[in-house]
Amino acid sequence: MRSDDEASARAALSGGSSADPIYRLVARVLRESGAPVGTLVDVGCGRGGLAGALTGLFEHYVGCDLVAYPGFPQAPWARFVQANLNQLPLPLEPGVADAVVAVETIEHLENPRAFMRELVRLARPGGRVVVTTPNQLSLLSKLTLVVKNEFNAFQTSAGLYPAHITALLEQDLRNIATECGLERVEVRYTDSGRLPFTRFQWPTRWGLRGRWFSDNVLLAGRKP
Repeated sequence: MRSDDEASARAALSGGSSADPIYRLVARVLRESGAPVGTLVDVGCGRGGLAGALTGLFEHYVGCDLVAYPGFPQAPWARFVQANLNQLPLPLEPGVADAVVAVETIEHLENPRAFMRELVRLARPGGRVVVTTPNQLSLLSKLTLVVKNEFNAFQTSAGLYPAHITALLEQDLRNIATECGLERVEVRYTDSGRLPFTRFQWPTRWGLRGRWFSDNVLLAGRKP
């Protein structure tokens, strides 16, 4: 187990924020569920950017992370809980959340199954659990694996390793969700991805969407 100082240094590599297409997809999935979100728990919250993307979808926002990043919402409806996400359980009560979200967090952690069980513990019965992570099945990731023998988001390079340590495939996410007892499991993609070995994005106007053309994947499920 790494020390908190080592874990903090790794966490800081992300800058505490994720890409807007990921936030938009999370917002869309929660809106489409139609379930009211009184309390949203954002595990691996970083700067709290998800709160801004989900404006109007929740009453109370609880962000949990090891690093207290600047920019976290300073408002009566927001609360920050500091915790090492590799050391479970987190200092939150069972069933505290109507929705539990972990955006681009599970790939930073040592035990994805234990982490998913913890997310389920935090959700109330009928609550939603949403997880996003880099998509290992995109053309970009597959080509990087062929050329460099590494998944694109898990290359041994600055900004990735040692921040990203656990690569999960879509089927891994489905298996873990089923093992943790989630129902109505669905997998979605951001429809936003980079053309291999360039700085440009796939042109979605040509219908280039889904698994092959998305840098990130989302899994959502319902706690029984």
